[in-house]
Amino acid sequence: MKYFTTTSNVSRRAADCVIVGVYKRGKLGTGAADIDAASKGFLRGLIKSGDISGEPGRVAVLTAVPGVKATRVAVVGLGKTGEMNAAGFRKAVATATRAIAHTKAKQVLNALTLEPVANCDAYYLARHTVETISESLYRFDQMKSGRKSPAMPLHTIGLAVLKSGDAKKAARGAAHGDGIAAGVSLAKDLGNLPANVCTPTYLARVAKNLASGNGKLTTRVLSEAEMKKLGMGSLLSVTAGAVEPAKLIVMHYKGAGSEQPVVLVGKGVTFDTGGISLKPGVGMDEMKFDMCGAASVIGAMATISKLKLPINVTVVVPAVENMPSGTATRPGDIVKSMSGQTIEVLNTDAEGRLILCDALTYSRRFKPAAIIDVATLTGACVVALGNHRCAIYSNNDSLREELFGAGNAAEDLGWPMPMGEPYAAQLKSNFADMANIGGSGGGSVTAACFLGKFTDGMVWGHLDIAGVAWKSGVEKGASGRPVSLLTEFLLARAGALP
Repeated sequence: MKYFTTTSNVSRRAADCVIVGVYKRGKLGTGAADIDAASKGFLRGLIKSGDISGEPGRVAVLTAVPGVKATRVAVVGLGKTGEMNAAGFRKAVATATRAIAHTKAKQVLNALTLEPVANCDAYYLARHTVETISESLYRFDQMKSGRKSPAMPLHTIGLAVLKSGDAKKAARGAAHGDGIAAGVSLAKDLGNLPANVCTPTYLARVAKNLASGNGKLTTRVLSEAEMKKLGMGSLLSVTAGAVEPAKLIVMHYKGAGSEQPVVLVGKGVTFDTGGISLKPGVGMDEMKFDMCGAASVIGAMATISKLKLPINVTVVVPAVENMPSGTATRPGDIVKSMSGQTIEVLNTDAEGRLILCDALTYSRRFKPAAIIDVATLTGACVVALGNHRCAIYSNNDSLREELFGAGNAAEDLGWPMPMGEPYAAQLKSNFADMANIGGSGGGSVTAACFLGKFTDGMVWGHLDIAGVAWKSGVEKGASGRPVSLLTEFLLARAGALP
């Protein structure tokens, strides 16, 4: 994709489509006012007739607008004047993009970047534009036979800016948005693939391919035999009933010399039946999404590699299937983790924490500046926060605030959650050092407390993304979250934000 910025009047720019906005009560946005003046009141006439509305979600695609060089003008509703935030901006861009997605438009100019948006400068408006257009045009049809739906041949996105001094910020925002969009699309593809294709071995192959020909990125894949030598009894207990072999994927990006790396650990359960604690059959097909934590950290690695950020990042992905069989771990079994701590497995469907705890222990060898694990860990998180925000846990107040702020800036939202001994006490076991579940109350918190037992001495954060990693229903599919949050966090750490 190519990008350009312009301070010219949008009515004078030749483009296949220009996107402008109208507020409620007929107030024209900056770009729309220019279009209206050039067309001698054409837009106001359509507002008066009701053909154009300022209601969010409404859009009209106009052709042959008099006095305007663009082939099409997409006029989208922006809601009340002075109330637009990043979410509203992204909704408006998405609405316009979907309206023109079936056309042959190759070049689009977004003039919504001229509007006042709360807490967004030219950098973030450009970045949100690029990310949103990519998300709106995303399709997953690689598993379908026959003729595929033709994709919109878009290759150039223009960004209107108020003054020439904003051009540099907007250009950087577009470049970063392009990198994030690539990482999000990769994470979506991995999540959307069926479990008979996206196995632990497949994930490992994708990670190796990302490193191929990239001098700053390397990938190593550990086998089950190597994990056994390391004492990863907790991780291996999850894969005990599966035919597909587990893999421990380790990716290193070296962009900042000898600095301590940020380590991202992603839960990679490529299919989760629940094991012997079998899940209900209804909706079990969605358990192919139980590796979206792994998909997101691999996607984030693809992004920072594409952007060549001056930072060191290591990604660790424990990739397994959780299957029932005669060799599967049983409820009541006790396993020994790599840390030496023993775990009573009271529920084999609480398996994500069993693979993550060994991955966290393994990651100590990298002496991380910070370590963040990302996992579709608990249904309890969905009960607590719904499908809007991921849960943010940390043993470090500063890191918790960094992650929360990164989510807000990226419009990839999270919410800080509590931890503490009253919750951790629920994990007590009569027979082992701890149990892998802590009762019916506070399930997302007790899961975080379980992982916290393996992070002493490390600056650690945990993102429970169970509610945001995918959508169900008619829009079923992986969301690619939280690639944007993770990238924002890493951009800030690398000093790469304007």
